Amino acid sequence: MSAAPAVALAFAAAGAVGYGVSSVLQAAGARRAPGMLQTLRAPAYLGGVGLDLLAWLASLAALRTLPVYQVQAVLAGSLAVTVVTARLVLGARLRGVDVAAVAVTVAALGVLAAASGPQDAATPAAATRAVLAAAAVPVAAAGWAATRWCPPPVTGAVTGTLAGLAFGGAALCARAAVLPPRPWQDPAAVAAEPLVWALAVFGVTGTLLYAYALEHGQVGPVTALLWIAEVLVPSAVGVGLLGDTVRPGWGATAAAAVGATVAAAAVLAHAPANAAATA
Repeated sequence: MSAAPAVALAFAAAGAVGYGVSSVLQAAGARRAPGMLQTLRAPAYLGGVGLDLLAWLASLAALRTLPVYQVQAVLAGSLAVTVVTARLVLGARLRGVDVAAVAVTVAALGVLAAASGPQDAATPAAATRAVLAAAAVPVAAAGWAATRWCPPPVTGAVTGTLAGLAFGGAALCARAAVLPPRPWQDPAAVAAEPLVWALAVFGVTGTLLYAYALEHGQVGPVTALLWIAEVLVPSAVGVGLLGDTVRPGWGATAAAAVGATVAAAAVLAHAPANAAATA
């Protein structure tokens, strides 16, 4: 692996660790505060929010170099980080199946690191970029409709799945956006890129829908559905439309590794330690 992909993979791993630890920090802050206003001012909670932001920025940096399927699978590994950290910090219970799922996650991510082919900068056609940007609108509209008219028994599941699609859409926009070499030196060019605005819409939509899903559903099933949608759908789009590649002969292995990561995430989403960290 050359230096640039290795650095990008380090960014993705840092994002997963950041997301995983931030969940525990926010839970610790909420537990120690007597009310919502106190929670929002708690140092641990604020530290978790800040870590979330840094993790998000790290994931965006990784997506500029690595294929979407690899970055999203690595980020799904944040559940393993949450479970282990909650065990160490909050004393949460860790089942045997959780330990196995953590081991599967680590092994699958190692396989994905080896399976990723050499990636060129994503340069999708203008029509493809327009479709990706426009997709933010129907996803947001579907989320709004689900919060208003979805039957209560399935509200959490539907909005959790749509949140995953929204976060996956944000990942695709980050991968496909055409930006200057040093974006911070040319903010006008960044603002002129439609996918930047679509990324913002996807991100806000996903955040609001996930919060709504957690209010109306159980954290385990909701989080599992979110990661399934966030990994599988954008991974397929990345390979099909954005030119993401797999090393020759590694296609089936990479697909199995992505599937194993999603299955492990589903198990870990139901782990007592994860429930303790998101309570």
